[in-house]
Amino acid sequence: MRVVASIEARMGSSRLPGKVLADINGQPALKRLIERLKKCKSLDDIIIATSTSKTDDVLANWAHNENILCYRGNEDDVLKRVVDAHASIDSELIVEITGDSILSDPDIIDMGVNTYLANDCDVVTNCGNHLTYPMGVYVQVFKYLDLQRISERIDDPIVREHVSLYFYENTDKYKVINLVAPPPLNAPHYRFQLDYEEDLIFINEIYKRLEPIYGDDFGVVEIMNVIKKEPELVNINIHCVEKSVR
Repeated sequence: MRVVASIEARMGSSRLPGKVLADINGQPALKRLIERLKKCKSLDDIIIATSTSKTDDVLANWAHNENILCYRGNEDDVLKRVVDAHASIDSELIVEITGDSILSDPDIIDMGVNTYLANDCDVVTNCGNHLTYPMGVYVQVFKYLDLQRISERIDDPIVREHVSLYFYENTDKYKVINLVAPPPLNAPHYRFQLDYEEDLIFINEIYKRLEPIYGDDFGVVEIMNVIKKEPELVNINIHCVEKSVR
């Protein structure tokens, strides 16, 4: 199967405008994420799914200069935008990534894809209804055709905004495998994603400590080892709250 990761990314953000190109220890956040995804052994390609809004021109231009595939679609209908992005490059298996998941772990993404391919299932995830990994260290894997059918049939605006939500709200229709974090990584209350200014500070602190040793080639194990030595780091952003989907 042709396995493609799509990154949902826009420059607009009510909490942290321009966050996807924010500076992470000298490089744009999106550059950090893509470099991490390039280390995945299971991916055949990567595409950015952004909008046709003028505010996202800078993002599309950045992707062009970086030689990264970029599809531009509806700003509000994220589901259709992602489906159309994958249709444009003939994806068969989708790995959904959000642009705020800067600390995505290539090993966990590969585990998600390999788990999907080795089992009779519709979805493999670690961020559906059973959260065990830190926020932002996510993997979601499902067939393009299943997402396309949802896009054609479901008009619920919340589903149109949250691409994979329909799978998790209809587990009677889809066979979902939930990946569970081993005890050393089980910390669903830790924030490893980029939504707030405090998240940006936290991620920069992690890169300052780990990039000199590993470059971009570090994952959740190395991050948790840093936190074990400096537990005060999680206090930077642990008070930030997630907005409920419904």
